[in-house]
Amino acid sequence: MKTARDTSALLGRSLRHILRSPDTIITVTIVPVMMMLLFVYVFGGAINTGSEKYIDYLLPGIILIAIASGVSYTALRIFFDQQKGLMGRFRSMPIPRAAILWAHVLTSLVSNAISVAVIVLIALAMGFRPRADPLEWLAAIGIVALFTLALTWLAIIPGLTAKSVDGAAAFSYPLVFLPFVSSAFVPTATMPGPVRAFAENQPVTAIVETLRSLLSGDPGAAPIWTALVWCGGIGLVACLVAVRTYSRSA
Repeated sequence: MKTARDTSALLGRSLRHILRSPDTIITVTIVPVMMMLLFVYVFGGAINTGSEKYIDYLLPGIILIAIASGVSYTALRIFFDQQKGLMGRFRSMPIPRAAILWAHVLTSLVSNAISVAVIVLIALAMGFRPRADPLEWLAAIGIVALFTLALTWLAIIPGLTAKSVDGAAAFSYPLVFLPFVSSAFVPTATMPGPVRAFAENQPVTAIVETLRSLLSGDPGAAPIWTALVWCGGIGLVACLVAVRTYSRSA
């Protein structure tokens, strides 16, 4: 009960910072939207995705890129709290350590949810037409939330260990790049052999194809268990390492 109260209080603090400085959400949203406009209206006509409209094919990958960009701000928020001595101050107070980390995790969930919602609304204006029923929408939202949780726990580690601002944010660069070497933008069948093998067996492809299948109303084609194993495995390992790193830094 105390952990929940303290987490709620610290979450309110983090959310107030975001409300006072909404440029983080704006930045995270604008870049994926610009990419979506570029690929749909410039490159989309040259990419063959069968009978599926390219915006429907592309959107899951854009969502994952937005989340990968967004979690970098979690690393930065933790890094700045460390630099300002706030983390040390929190440790000296009767606050459960879990509450401090979970407040940052929940802040990431909220801010990324806002970014994803804006991107989906813009995609609808561009012609995105999902055929998912309410249960499939819930499943898609659950996958997005689980992916956000996994990457957020991953972001906490450099936030605690980085020696500079650049180091805290740099971890997200490979995560943003990973969707480009997956089925997010083009079918993997068009890729050279070694690249195709990597693309078909990395986590982003399973998550993208799961979201694509759920949103198109065809959950039977979704590799949902593979996506859940990737998200759950990454999240669990990252959480354990983050908690251990935080305990050591204390």
